[in-house]
Order: sequence, then C-alpha cells, then structure tokens
Amino acid sequence: MRHVPGGTFLMGSDRFYPEEAPQRRVRVGGFHIDVTPVTNAQFARFVAETGHVTLAEIAPDPADYPGMAPEMARAGSLVFRRTAGPVDLSDYSQWWAFVFGADWRHPLGPDSGLEGLEDHPVVHVAHADAAAYAAWAGKALPTEAEWEFAARGGLDGAEFAWGDELAPEGRMLANYWQGAFPFANQMLDGWERTSPVGTFPPNGYGLSDMIGNVWEWTDDWWSLPALAKKKFKGACCVPANPRGGRERDSREAGGFPIGRKVLKGGSHLCAPNYCQRYRPAARHAQAIDSATSHIGFRCILRDQELP
Repeated sequence: MRHVPGGTFLMGSDRFYPEEAPQRRVRVGGFHIDVTPVTNAQFARFVAETGHVTLAEIAPDPADYPGMAPEMARAGSLVFRRTAGPVDLSDYSQWWAFVFGADWRHPLGPDSGLEGLEDHPVVHVAHADAAAYAAWAGKALPTEAEWEFAARGGLDGAEFAWGDELAPEGRMLANYWQGAFPFANQMLDGWERTSPVGTFPPNGYGLSDMIGNVWEWTDDWWSLPALAKKKFKGACCVPANPRGGRERDSREAGGFPIGRKVLKGGSHLCAPNYCQRYRPAARHAQAIDSATSHIGFRCILRDQELP
C-alpha cells in the first residue's frame, strides 16, 4: 500500500459526461491504498482461506428476477466479445454475452483458466465479493472521493492521471482500447484484455492502474452530484469526503430493481470513439449483483483505522 495524504481537490469534470459535473472542490482525510488492483493470486488466497463463493458462481434465483427465462437460472457472468465489424454503439448486447460458467477462475468461460494471469486483476467480482475480500484483509473499499483523489496523483484538475494529454508523444500510459470499438483494437498498449498490474507507469502517488485495465468498485451508492457550482472561500466550506446517495435512490434514478454502486477508472474497453472514461473524474453506475470481465477493485485503510 501507499500513503495518500489528505487534502482538498477539484472533483469531477465539466468537459466530458454530464454525470461528472459540476466540478467542485472537496476534501478527504489521509489513507493508505493498494498500489494495484487486487490480483487473481491475491483473491485466490482469500478464497482458499475463507471458502468464499462469488456471486458469479451461484445460480440466480428466478424469484429475485421476475420474467427471467428459466434456462437463464445458471451460474455465469458477462464476458466481452469483440464484434466482427461496426455495430450500433447504443446496444451493448452486441458485445456483451452472459456466459454460463464464467467466473473469477474462468474469466472467458468454463474452458478458460488463470494460468499466466496470476498477476492480472481479478475480474467477475460483484460488489459483495469485493467487500468480503476487503473485510478479510482488514481494509475497506474506498469512497468515490477517496478513489478519485488517489487517482489524480496530486495533479489537481488534470484530465488524466498523468496530465492533460491522453498519449503524450504517442506513449501509452494505461491499458485502454486504441482503435474503433468494439471491433478494431490496435493494441498499441500491447494488450487485448487485462494486463499484469503495474505494467504502466505509476501516478504521482506511486499508484498503478488507476486508469484503464479494469473498472474498480467504490463503496458509494450511485447518485448525481448535488452540490451547487460555486466558489468555496475556505476549508470550512469544502465538503469532507462527500458520499453518494442511498440504495433506494440508486435504484429509482434509473428505474432499476437492484441498487447500483459507483465504478471508477475505466477499463481496457474504454475507447476514444465510445467510452472516454479513462480519467479520474469518470464514473459509472453498476448494479451490485453484476459481475463482468472488466470489473475489479482495490482496498484502502483510512489513517484513523491504522493500528
């Protein structure tokens, strides 16, 4: 873990997606945070010691999902599938497939495994799985504000974790999609899917993979920033570690039956033509019962919780 000192920073952005606005100044306390996302090897140790079974390994109960086709009541998870050519980018079913038998041990389906992926981020973990790991490790999941503060690496207001250019002088500084999504990945960064943690340069706080590779769970319920856009005149007026809304609100905001938490950081599937969310300010709502091949997590220890 690395220590991230507390402080104030500009959270959000007014230049990209509406759910990131308004940009506003907030403050967080100090904390230690994992240098990288939790890896397959680390998660395997947790499972070996606790016997934890992830949500993707449990067949869904049709009673919890009215209208679900009976044949879908089997364990599995969502796996990205590259398309053969251009598709309607408003229809994510074109590139996501629910694969029976896909889980953290079998990231692409039942015939796949983790050989050679031990140091890649664990995927196919739902929010409860990430929270269970954090509790076992004596840590916690970060709030959205803590995560974003850490991702910025001390560059207050910068677009990316390393500055204001996505690829300065053509250098690839994160694992994201180069080319036309979802069919033409040029792999200028060297990776088709996840990459080993720490492959790309760390940010100013010494943290790797805060941008790209996998989306990361936070512990905040999804909500839209409610702060008025104004200038704060003193530290007394700057909100401290603002939290998201309530579970009920996270469902009602989009008409969803399941509560949604905030994901941060983007993933290897974020592309300039589709998902420009390879930035600290970017955020995404994810149902807590959902696991996919591009979602992982990392943990924190707040200073007041340190021994």
